[in-house]
Amino acid sequence: MTLVQPFITGKVIDELRMGTEARVGFVLFMAAIIFILDFSSTIFSNIGGYIGDQMKVKLSKILSERYYQHILQLPQQYFDTELTGKIINRLNRSITQIADFMQMMSNNFLQFIFSTIFSLVVVAFYSWQVALLLFALYPIFILMTVRTSNTWLKFQAKKNEHSDIASGRFAEAIGQVKVVKSFIQEKRELSFLNKHYSAVVFINRPQSKYWHVNDIKRRLILNAIFFGVYALIFVQAAQGTLTPGEAVALILYAMNIRIPIFTISFLVENTQRAVSDSKDYFEIMEIKPQISDSFDAKTLKISKGAIRFQEVSFAYDSKPVLNNISFGIKPDSKVALVGESGEGKTTLTNLLMRLYEPQTGSIQIDGQDITTVTQSSLRNSIGVVFQDPALFSGSIAENISYANPKASREQIIAAAKAANADEFVDKLKKGYETEIGERGLRLSGGQKQRIAIARALLKDAPILVLDEATSSLDSRSEAMVQEALERLMKNRTTIIIAHRLSTIQNVDEIITFKNGAVVEIGSPNKLAKSGGIYAQLLELQMRKPTERTKQQLKDYEMAV
Repeated sequence: MTLVQPFITGKVIDELRMGTEARVGFVLFMAAIIFILDFSSTIFSNIGGYIGDQMKVKLSKILSERYYQHILQLPQQYFDTELTGKIINRLNRSITQIADFMQMMSNNFLQFIFSTIFSLVVVAFYSWQVALLLFALYPIFILMTVRTSNTWLKFQAKKNEHSDIASGRFAEAIGQVKVVKSFIQEKRELSFLNKHYSAVVFINRPQSKYWHVNDIKRRLILNAIFFGVYALIFVQAAQGTLTPGEAVALILYAMNIRIPIFTISFLVENTQRAVSDSKDYFEIMEIKPQISDSFDAKTLKISKGAIRFQEVSFAYDSKPVLNNISFGIKPDSKVALVGESGEGKTTLTNLLMRLYEPQTGSIQIDGQDITTVTQSSLRNSIGVVFQDPALFSGSIAENISYANPKASREQIIAAAKAANADEFVDKLKKGYETEIGERGLRLSGGQKQRIAIARALLKDAPILVLDEATSSLDSRSEAMVQEALERLMKNRTTIIIAHRLSTIQNVDEIITFKNGAVVEIGSPNKLAKSGGIYAQLLELQMRKPTERTKQQLKDYEMAV
């Protein structure tokens, strides 16, 4: 609609050349047509803009959901090596750039293509020489732009790298702000952030200079070509090949082409930015989950809860942790894992939940290899209470019912009572609707652990993993948590990553590890007389506390 207007303007100018003989009705009719076209163009361009806006929001939603879904399927090892802030920053940067790019293309690209084609066809009708010159602009401009893209993208990749590091550290510092404040390291953290963002500013200077210097070169060539276009139009009009009206129409069409041509700089810059800033997004999306359900995976069915590790070996990045481990755990028994830090106690429980996959060997539950069952049915059968309670922002009720969002208020309260949590929840002004803050910061350590135990109780899984939940509590909280744990462990196969000797003494069996292998298996009474690791720990407990004995206990992550 906009491009019809130069044609009409040219006709009106030729009509006006007739002076008093010009048709007033015709001129007014043409003015009315221009008004209608102009107004219609405004309506349709805004409709297009509205559609582009909706597409941007929906595209952001789709890309975010797919990224989040994919991230949650990646192995635990990926999260062990990536900073949380980096993962979030890549998502925000990539999706913003992709969505903005698609909105820009939807609002500008089709108009750019259609206006260019239409203008060139009309110009060719009047003067094929002018059309040829204008057409030559596109391959010249695009070729010059493509040649500069790789260098610009390298600059942008370096900027993104520093930005990701800064964002990762920022997220860490905010998540552990008490540590930052208590060690008076605010200036250090600010300095770290400043260092990397200063690097971004430093890289941005040559990148921006490189872009604009090349843009001057591109525009100089375009200006030279347009000089040829205008000169050709003026000469042809002066020679009578074109009427004044046709000459004006051609000039207007050339200007209509000039605008999108110079807009290519904007389009190209945004395209380059979208490519560079979304690279990490697509690289992450291309990572294949190392652990996935087989095509014929079945639902895990637990009748007893017997667990068997058969010749299991595992290594982190080629560093051996477990070497040909074999042992069994009887149904409804309590088994403690004892060994120095780094001996693979937590790794064993992670392998049981298929957060990692062993390099060799198998793990069976009631005779079913866990690689042959669905991950959801496997993890649904295992309850976990971590040493760090790992709560979410939200209400107490939401955290207790995390594994079962449809749980009734009665079920939530029953679980809280069994976990000795109801006694403190009842004293809160909003009770179970109390917001506990990020990671449960508004609760004490003992309160958080009791909420975590209530969460595991409500899940009611037949197998339980305890990364000893009482190791960092005061005596009163420990007693209440231990009482709740005794209820939780009843009639369940329980694996305890031991941190307290007092807890180990009440289990059915102890399994000790050294150098990635099983050293001993037996009851507390049996191993107390064996002279092995457990007996040595008991002896250390009996000695007068010294720095040496404390360090030896610490090596085994033990508290008396």
